[in-house]
This record gives sequence, C-alpha cells and structure tokens, in this order.
Amino acid sequence: MRTVRFPAGSREYDVIIGNGAVSVLSGEIKKLCPGAVKALIVSETNVAPLYLEKVRDELTKAGLETADYVFEAGERSKGIEAVAAMWNKMAEAGFTRTDIVIGLGGGVTTDMAGFAAATFLRGINVIQVPTSLLAMVDASIGGKTGIDIPMGKNQVGAFWQPSLVVEDTSFLKTLPDEVFTEGMGEVTKHAFIMDPVLLEKLEKANGNIRDDEDLLEEIVAMNVADKASVVKEDENDNGRRQILNFGHTVGHVIERDSGFTKPHGICVAKGMGLIMDACVRAGTLSPDDAKRMKDLLMLYGLPVSDDITPEAIVKGAMNDKKKRGGLISVILVNEIGKAEIKKMTPEEFMGFLSK
Repeated sequence: MRTVRFPAGSREYDVIIGNGAVSVLSGEIKKLCPGAVKALIVSETNVAPLYLEKVRDELTKAGLETADYVFEAGERSKGIEAVAAMWNKMAEAGFTRTDIVIGLGGGVTTDMAGFAAATFLRGINVIQVPTSLLAMVDASIGGKTGIDIPMGKNQVGAFWQPSLVVEDTSFLKTLPDEVFTEGMGEVTKHAFIMDPVLLEKLEKANGNIRDDEDLLEEIVAMNVADKASVVKEDENDNGRRQILNFGHTVGHVIERDSGFTKPHGICVAKGMGLIMDACVRAGTLSPDDAKRMKDLLMLYGLPVSDDITPEAIVKGAMNDKKKRGGLISVILVNEIGKAEIKKMTPEEFMGFLSK
C-alpha cells in the first residue's frame, strides 16, 4: 500500500493506494473527522451492488450513522437534479457542517459528490473512494467538482478539495474492460505532458498493466503524484494546471456532441490524436514522436482520430471552460514530456486545425 500526499493550496490530504485500501477508511475517518456523526454515501447503480455495503461497514465501525443516494449510472445523470436530491437527503437527515459525504464510484460520482459537499451548508467534508481507473488517476483528486449542462461538460462546479482519497485497486478487478481502457486515456495523457518515465513503463508493459497487481499500484501512484505536482502550483486552474487539459478542449466537444454517450477517456484520446496531427502539420512536433504517442494509445486500445470537423471543434470550444475572454487555451505537446499552453483566437485555432 502506498500513500501520496496531495499538496493542494487550500488543503493537503493523503491519497492511500493499494489492494484492500478501503480497510483503512474507518480509522482515517476517526482521525480526520472526529466531529462527524453522519455520512452520506453517494454511488451509482453499477457500483453500489458491489461495494456500498463494504463502505457502509467501514463507516459503521467509525461510529457514523449512514444514508445513501444511488443514481442511475452514466454521464446523463450528472445534472443539478441529482445534486439537489443529495442536498435534500442530507437536510432531511439533519446533517451538520461536521458531517461527511463519501463519493463511491467513477468520475461522474466523485464530481457530483464533491459538488454536493462543496455547496451543502457552504461546504462539508468529502472523502472520495474512486472505483474506476479514470477516477483514481484524475477525477477524484485535485478538487475539481461539477455537473454538466446542455451547453457543455462540467460547466457548473466548484473547487473543493477532499479530506481523504482511498483508492482500493482491488475494485478495478470488477471494472468492465472498456471502462478500464477509458481510464488509460488519462494515464497516457500524464505520460505525454510530463512523465517520460511513465511512458516508458507503459511501453514496457506492452498493453497489460491490469493483471500485475504491483505494477498497477505503481502506475496509479505515479499518476497521482504527477497530478499533485501540478495542482500544488496552480490549484484553481489559472496557470500550469491547464496542461492537464491536453486533449480535453477537443475531447469535450466530441463528448458533448455525442449526447454524452461516448466515454470521456475515449474522447480525450481522440482529442490528443487530433492535436498531435495538427502539431505535426504545423512542424512543431516530429512525426516520430507523434507516432510513438499514437502507438501507445493504440497499444492500450484507445482511438487516435475522429471525423469531427475543425468548424465543430472551434464552435464547441467557444462554450468550454478553457476559453478565457475571446481566447481559447489549447494544450500542445511538441516534445514528449513537455506541454505548452497556447492561447489562440477562434480564427487562429481554426487555422491550426485546418492547416
């Protein structure tokens, strides 16, 4: 079992990673939240039958009264109605500011649980227990919370750091293959933007990290440490943290235009591939480096292209959070392990994509 200290500006916390890590939950809650009396477990219909009772048992050991809110699995549930139901559940149960929300699930769950905690009584503790690879390496850490609206993904939200993140890698054993593959979109992203050592490990693993328990734990911990190093410098996403959006400016448009039927990690992989192609055409990224990165994506079952048009990308990007004033923040990788934040006008972005 490994512990990565996550040094966000407003709150530092531990990310505990390993097979069976959920067993530490009761003891950690007693230390971190001694005033807690109640806990709301937020989960979804795929995860709750597998792990909700296990988490509830841990909370009961810690002396907490528990309630739960289980929503229909999928990005389409990620709206204000579900979060309002969580608020009502806590209000009806008499939650106070010393009580806790537990996010048990993938990225949709951890985003919504975090947002509910950030906004109920103007902020109560949230503990994230991610169950997907994507949530372990990205969504549950760093403090971004939110919901979707018809105009775009995560358009409403708050920065709200958890008090603790517990990543039980044994939970990944029950993950469908396609959901595990989706998580590799974020794993490879970290390798491309900042971690050549991670990239080499992924290449050496030859597409299989899931069945090697020690390697999987190491890969997850490396990704958590990578993200922590960026968030430490820029908690509120106004500077270097934006490099974590590599592939997302395009990917979010693909995801939104699909009616949120295409998985997030798949859309990010497509977005990275399209940006790599544009960088090669612009002469800033070598074809060899682009091939190496694309080969890694395909090695882990991820796509590297999409039929979306430059016009659709630019139109969608104008409604994305990455827009600042009249400029779009586009993340480029012109050398493996180094990312660049490039501010472009819509016209410049169109030209970059169309060249």
